[in-house]
Amino acid sequence: MSDPLVLIPARLAATRLPNKPLADIAGESMIVHVWRRAVEAGIGPVAVATDSAEIAEAVTRAGGQAVLTRADHASGSDRIFEAVEKLDPEGRHDVVVNVQGDLPTIDPRVIAASITPLADPNVDLATLVAVIEREEEKTNPNVVKMVGSQVSPGRFRALYFTRATAPYGEGPLYHHIGLYAYRRKALQRFVGLPQSPLEQREKLEQLRALEAGMRIDAVVVDDVPLGVDTPHDLERARAIIAARRTA
Repeated sequence: MSDPLVLIPARLAATRLPNKPLADIAGESMIVHVWRRAVEAGIGPVAVATDSAEIAEAVTRAGGQAVLTRADHASGSDRIFEAVEKLDPEGRHDVVVNVQGDLPTIDPRVIAASITPLADPNVDLATLVAVIEREEEKTNPNVVKMVGSQVSPGRFRALYFTRATAPYGEGPLYHHIGLYAYRRKALQRFVGLPQSPLEQREKLEQLRALEAGMRIDAVVVDDVPLGVDTPHDLERARAIIAARRTA
């Protein structure tokens, strides 16, 4: 049995939506909404990893846990590795789930689903995908596609991730959702690797793991959670949460 720790990396440096984690949604900051969804997943303790005292204060004020990390991390993966080493130096938690801090409407069941492939000892990382339904997303380079080999119903072994339209031919295309569950040892190995050539070319961090021979399995979920990157996205998130509260 695994013992997961859920970590949410968050920083204030977003350019398209300044101070994004602290944006108000229904009276609470966005990072608090994400923290609540992660707690509701019920798979393990949850903490926010941040370089901002303001973010940490917002989380702790809501009753959550936050850990301050360095400001010079190149990626969220590096930030959560520092955080897990601080929070759990004894190594009790053998699985680390990385939930992006800009997913305030994410379904907690999706977070819980991310760890299921790690029951297979051959899997190093697990992630999520959803079938692409909209035609324009199939050719949109901002929609990352997973190319994989099905290992069981609703689960794939990832062979590649790309911004291109792939694979070619008839059949579904899968939208990659950037939520990861790492084995603790796999995370440690991953952050110690240099950026790989395909990672640099596609601008996709997960290709570093594949090029290093690490196995990533993907679980198919019903839909893609809304990532908040722009003021328009923020208004959509506010409308979704308001609708849920009045339902």
